Order: sequence, then C-alpha cells, then structure tokens
Amino acid sequence: MVAFGKKLKEWQLQEWQEYYINYKLMKKKVKQYAEHIEHGTQDRRYVLKDFSRMLDNQIEKTVLFLLEQQGHLASRIAQLGDQQDATQQEPEISKISELREAYRKVGEDLLKLLYFIEINAVGLRKILKKFDKRFGYRFTDYYVKTRANHPYSQLQQVFKQVGVGAVVGALSRNLHELQDRQGSYSSIYDQPTLPLQDPVIDAIRAAVDRLNHSTNFLNFLGQHALIVQEELPAPSDQQVDDEKYHFMSLLLNLANTFLYMVNTYIIVPTADDYSMQLGAAPTVCGIVIGAMAVAQVFSSVYFSAWSNKSYFRPLVFSSIILFLGNAMYALAYDLNSIWILLIGRLCCGFGSARAVNRRYISDCVPLNIRMQASAGFVSASALGMACGPALAGLLQTDFKIYNITFNQDTLPGWVMMFAWLIYSIWLWISFVEPSREFEEDRTTSQSNAESSVITTYYFNWTTSTVAIFLAGLGLTVLPVNIIVGSYISNLFDDRQILLASEIMVLVGILSAFHVIIPYSEMQYICSGLLMFVSAEVLEGINLSLLSRVMSSRLSRGTYNGGLLSTEAGTIARVIADATITLAGYMG
Repeated sequence: MVAFGKKLKEWQLQEWQEYYINYKLMKKKVKQYAEHIEHGTQDRRYVLKDFSRMLDNQIEKTVLFLLEQQGHLASRIAQLGDQQDATQQEPEISKISELREAYRKVGEDLLKLLYFIEINAVGLRKILKKFDKRFGYRFTDYYVKTRANHPYSQLQQVFKQVGVGAVVGALSRNLHELQDRQGSYSSIYDQPTLPLQDPVIDAIRAAVDRLNHSTNFLNFLGQHALIVQEELPAPSDQQVDDEKYHFMSLLLNLANTFLYMVNTYIIVPTADDYSMQLGAAPTVCGIVIGAMAVAQVFSSVYFSAWSNKSYFRPLVFSSIILFLGNAMYALAYDLNSIWILLIGRLCCGFGSARAVNRRYISDCVPLNIRMQASAGFVSASALGMACGPALAGLLQTDFKIYNITFNQDTLPGWVMMFAWLIYSIWLWISFVEPSREFEEDRTTSQSNAESSVITTYYFNWTTSTVAIFLAGLGLTVLPVNIIVGSYISNLFDDRQILLASEIMVLVGILSAFHVIIPYSEMQYICSGLLMFVSAEVLEGINLSLLSRVMSSRLSRGTYNGGLLSTEAGTIARVIADATITLAGYMG
C-alpha cells in the first residue's frame, strides 16, 4: 500500500491533482475508523455508512471531471471537423497536415485522460481491499453490488469508460479520411478489417485494453503463466502489429505446450514397473521422471536465448529432440538398458521449448488478446498434465512386431514419438516466423506424482488405477484456478491466501504419514488431493503476485523473470525426484 501511494503521486498530473480520488485521505480515514471501533466510540454500521458516503463523493468528483474533459475533447473534435469540411472544398497539403497534428494532439490528451481513469480505478480497488482487510468485512462485495447497476451511481462510469469509445471512433475516422487516398473513394467503413495505423490511435487502443483488464479468471490464469509486460509500456510496445500475429502459429505453440506436459506425465503410472523390468529398484522411477526436469534446467536457458533470434527453429529442434528421446525411452526395454531409458528422458527434457512458447505469447500476440492466450497456455499445461496419466491408463496391452515390444511400459514412448512426428509436419507446413521485435518471458507448471511406488506397496493398485488417480488430480487444476481467480482472490488478501495454502500443504504432508492407525486408501487419496490442490493454489497466487510486482526490465532478454521462475520450480522438482530415489536406497 505504501508503494502504491508513492506511485500514485508520481503518476498524477499536477494540473488535475484535485480531481483524483484522494487515496491518502481515505487511507487515513480507514485507520481512524479502526481506532474508533477499537475504543468503542463508533459502531460498525456508522463506519460502513460514512465510508460509503465518502467513496460516493470521491467517485462523483472524479466522474464529473471526466465527463467535463470528454466534453472538451468532443468540442475540439467538432471544431476540427468543421475545418476539415472546409479543406474538402479547397484541399491544401499544409492545412491537411495541420489538421492531422491537431487530431493527434486531441488523441494525446485523450491518452492522458485514460491514464487518469486507470489510476483512479486502481486506487479505488486498493482502498476497498484495504478496508476489507482491516475490518474483516466484505465491504467490496456490498459496495460494488449496490452501486453497479443503480441509476444514481457513478461507479460504472469509472470502470466502463463511458464515452471514450465514441471519441476514439471519431478520431480514427477523421484521421483515416485525412490520409492520402490517391484517388480512392472507399471509406473506413468499407474496410473494417484494415484498422488505422497511427501511433497515437495505437497507444489509445492499448490504454483502453489495459483499462479493461480487470481481475477476473482470465487475468488470474494469464498471471499464472507469468507473461510479464511493462508497467507503463511505450506506445510502440503496447500494441503488437496485426500483421505480426498469426493464429495458427499461436495454436502450434499451445499444442507444443500441451504435448510436452503429456510427455512429462504419461510415464508416471508405469515408471516404477519399467525400472523393475530393467533390473533397477522401483524407487529409481524418481530419477526416471526427474531426469526430464534436470535437463529442462539447462534447456530453458538456451531455448530462451535462441528465441531472441527465431521462434521456428527452436520449435523444430525441440520436436526432433523429443522424437529421438521418446524413441530411446521405448527401445530401452528391448535393449534391456536403464541407461538408454535415462538418456531418453534427458533428451526429452533437453527438448523443452516452454520458454519459446511463453515468449511467443509475450512478443507476438496483440495486447487485446494476450491475456486469453496466456490463459490458453496455462489451460493447455493443465490439460496435458491430466491427459498424460489418463492416456497411460489406456495403453494396457502387450505384443511384438519384428521383435520390438509394445506394452504398457514402452507404448508411452512410441505414442509420444508418433505425436511429435505429426506435430513436426504440422509445424513445418503451418508456422509463420514473425518479424523480429523484442520482449520476453517464462515459467513452469507444477505437480510431481510418484504415487505408483507407494500405492503398489500399500494397496496393490494397478497401472490403470494409478492413471485414473493422477488424471483426477490433474483435472482439479482448472476448477481450482477458476475458484481462486474469480472468487477467493476477491475476498481475501494475497498474503492470507498464501499463508492458508502453506498451512494446508503442511496438513496434507503430515496426514500422509503412516504413523499409528492402519494406512488406508482413503487416507492416501485425501492427503494427496489436499497437498496437490493446496500447492496449486500456492503456485497460482505466487505467480500472480510475481506478475504484478516484477520489474518490467525482467520482461526482456534471455534471463527474464519467467525463465528465473521456471528454473526455481524445475530445480525444486529435481530435488523432490532425487529425494524419492535416495529414500528408496536408504530402505
């Protein structure tokens, strides 16, 4: 809150100082309310009424000024329109240039007004959240619900920017008409798919998109992906050129994300059995599964650096390496070599192009759909995490072709090898390398499930049962994110959610131990589900916080914030996998 107060002073325009929401006054008032309630000099109902009235007055002051400024802008556009009509009769290049610059000056003033709205909207959300935290009362819910659709409330004027669209449309149309059409009689309405390319209009559109960027489920998922963007980006960075965006290329990046997560988790239900078939202890499955994460620690760096120059070539290289890695994983059975198995998994990790996938979204997807693309990235990861074990559960067969074995242990490798072959062909045909610009990002998905060792030892679960259990865990990712992103994060402070998640993870860990009572399947399932869901909430909130507080300088270059976050998560998974194997060797 202190940091926001300082930023608020830096951002505010001096000439409009008196029209901003008085965040400092309201913060002081909240403190006074707390003291009065503590000493019993004011009751809670009075506080709610008085603070509501103060908010209403502050919002009304801001909105009336906003409408006044919009009126000034509309008057200036109308006057320029009269001048433009006059130039149509006697066109002069110098007058047309002057008109263009005058329209752009109106656009710059509109941009200032949009920043004014944005700062007030952020300040309003902050003070509401502070009030809720201080009094343990869901005042935000009450205030928004009672004011959202009330005919006398000004709240929606702040959040819906009423009138801005009309001003933007008028500016775009008039600037379009002043362009040199070289004898063309078509208008802007005849070619709606060709938007006006003007830096001021681009900056305004980006500012409107950012203002519409509210705290909802898509926003939460996008922050989960940790696609970092600059706090106050320059106009040239705010809007990716539409010509640079290619939907099929984005889809290919999301498909790469999905397949990689399937590749990661498809072997989990059978890894212990495969290790035993090759003469190793079942706990070696920790190394088999973790080998991919070990390699990803290094691959994340060189893929992040490679994406500074190209997106297509790293994706091709990734597909080839994953094709070879899965082939080695599948052939290790007939070669009777645990080393071939491990090398195959290492190759799969060296083919991890998730750094490229995230950076493509950050660099090449327009701002107005970037959050949807980021949410798509997280959804693809979650779906892959669920589909991997589920697919393994379906591959329960055993046959040979030309002395090559196809069974529950090798089929995950053969299936993924074929999938990466198909993906490579699709990639080669459909991917379009975008023109180079600069920006960057990266992070990781979570979850580690070596449950097959424990469930086989205690409950004699089959591979199909383990696969169903792991797939069920994976399917909780999206519902949990929906609940946290759309509901819980609006009711509680992030630090409260973090603390609660950490406590629940600890409870899940403690409840998983076999101490006194006989170890049951219900105990294992409940403790595993509690640990997994709590850790998922913990990861989501952490990444959401990082995306908001991380410096915009870490959104660029090879060693960007997303990469560093990914490395931390990957190293943690490596340590967890190694600990399982070490525990096995220690008896």
